[in-house]
Amino acid sequence: MLKGIPQILSPELLKTLCEMGHSDTLIIADGNFPAESMGKGAKVIRMDGHGVPEVLEAILKVMPLDTYVEKSVNLMEVMPGDPVETPIWDVYKEIVSTYDMRGSKTVGNIERFAFYEEAKKAYLIIATSEKALYANILLQKGVVVE
Repeated sequence: MLKGIPQILSPELLKTLCEMGHSDTLIIADGNFPAESMGKGAKVIRMDGHGVPEVLEAILKVMPLDTYVEKSVNLMEVMPGDPVETPIWDVYKEIVSTYDMRGSKTVGNIERFAFYEEAKKAYLIIATSEKALYANILLQKGVVVE
């Protein structure tokens, strides 16, 4: 065990986050996301039994977001005509605001199929058991400055 590290972050996940460099991306995926097929070129880590918000918060405690891009956090847009509400996005924006001074201004949206293309290029995909629909989130790693 280590001090100051959220217990939800496994040794495998911590190692992978450390391996990531500036501008590498990761996806925290909901339970419906095709993590294994999208992540053929990425590291896929399963976090069954956990939801996206708790994983997001733990990661942002140890990993900075990219400040060299306008939107270092991106959400999968709801398909036109899909009658889905996304209150979880407000939760994400609140969490991001706690760890990044830009707050919700750094959170953008990516069309569903464009999001899948970005996922195929991600360094890491974290598969959760999140039940909310359109709860996938893409993070772009920044530079650690201390």
